[in-house]
Amino acid sequence: MLIIPAERSVDWRHPPWVTLGLMLACLLVFLFYQGGDERKLQSAVKQYLQDDLLALEAPAYIDYLERQIRFDGQTGSQDQLEQFRELQQNNESLWQAITLISDRSFYYYLRENRDLIWAPTEREYWQEHRSVIEERWVSRISAFDLGLTPGDLKLHTLISYQFLHGGWAHIIGNLIFLFLLGFTVERALGPGRYLVAYLLCGAIAGLVFTAFSQGSMIPLVGASGSIAGLMGMYLTIYGFQKIRFFFYLGVYFNYLKAPAILLLPIWLGKEIYDYWFAGSTGIAYMAHAGGVVAGAALVALFGKSWLQVREDFFEPEQEEQDARFTSAYAQAMASLGRLDFDIARRQFQALRDNYPDRPILLEHLYQIAKLRPDLPEYHDRTLELMNDAMGRRRPEQMMAVWQEYLTKGEDYHPLAPEAHNKVLFASLRDQDMKIAEKAFERLKQGGSAELVEEASRLLAAEFEKLQMSTRAQKYRQYHR
Repeated sequence: MLIIPAERSVDWRHPPWVTLGLMLACLLVFLFYQGGDERKLQSAVKQYLQDDLLALEAPAYIDYLERQIRFDGQTGSQDQLEQFRELQQNNESLWQAITLISDRSFYYYLRENRDLIWAPTEREYWQEHRSVIEERWVSRISAFDLGLTPGDLKLHTLISYQFLHGGWAHIIGNLIFLFLLGFTVERALGPGRYLVAYLLCGAIAGLVFTAFSQGSMIPLVGASGSIAGLMGMYLTIYGFQKIRFFFYLGVYFNYLKAPAILLLPIWLGKEIYDYWFAGSTGIAYMAHAGGVVAGAALVALFGKSWLQVREDFFEPEQEEQDARFTSAYAQAMASLGRLDFDIARRQFQALRDNYPDRPILLEHLYQIAKLRPDLPEYHDRTLELMNDAMGRRRPEQMMAVWQEYLTKGEDYHPLAPEAHNKVLFASLRDQDMKIAEKAFERLKQGGSAELVEEASRLLAAEFEKLQMSTRAQKYRQYHR
């Protein structure tokens, strides 16, 4: 059974750049850094067979596996033993060599017990030739170089292992889940905190895996621990809010709604159950469990400080906002149709409070205010609409609103000189000299001497350009 949160869709107007960057980094590492692993392994196997190390190590490997079965009760070793013996029966020397070179626990077993396994001559030969293969090729294979090895833990591998993968199926699966969870968590936390939290969850997941695999020389690679951390953060961010989940069971799939936090113990329980009962699958279940717990704990502990969710995260999706707007707008228009202007005004104002970036709402409020030009509201809406039109670079609308106010509301509540000055500038830019002169006349009646002088200079200069010297001379008289 597969359950994936599916509450949000991607807002490509604000792409999840960090998530996309992490995906690209994993892909580039896989293609260009890990792409050389096959060549290194081929070189190691070729040298290994040339040095006839298979004859030395194969008997020791069988004894090594039999000891694990007898004394440690490792059932997985029985399968390894049967597979290796089958390779021997089929004379598959190439695959025998690959098996022995790739089994790091066996290599370290040989290093620790070589005095007991071989006679002095064989031991010296093995040490001389095997060490060369290790240094030149095997130790440089990505998983052995930068993977997280519990028995030989290095701090830098707590980060580096998160960008390595074991094959195409591994990386494709991880990148899909990274994207599905990452774009939402990145939007909730912001890019910087999201990146730190992602890497920290991966590091904690690696430490948990190490604690449950003490002494193991099998390296851990992959971003699944970090991605499990994203799951923990995702579910804790939403808490008890009901969100959508996509689930897949056999051939049946559908969506369900449930409190987000309830899925946390389900995911955690599944990983712990698989760790104990799924057998040898090669999947790092405890890394996943550690990541889930780390992500949930980080949000629970620091959700009101360092990892505080951005204020706009829980705002409705754009489609939902549009649907709400359309419904409320229709109600306001219905009130207008019934001539309930006071109700319509309150409805349009409520809409504008929630959707301030929709200019149509201000225009409706202006039209309603215009019904009572004697009230101060008409004056205020006029200034708002003029400033809005100027901000959206619509000078013709600003000048039209201004002229309309002169005929309807100027006698009740005159506009300030600064408003006339804005019209003057806009009309000069549009070379509408008739409006410019009209604005100057209004400005002259109440504006300061400095404002009037500056406006007259502009008018005189513009008329000079138009070779209308008589008109230019008229405005020069206002110069000091």
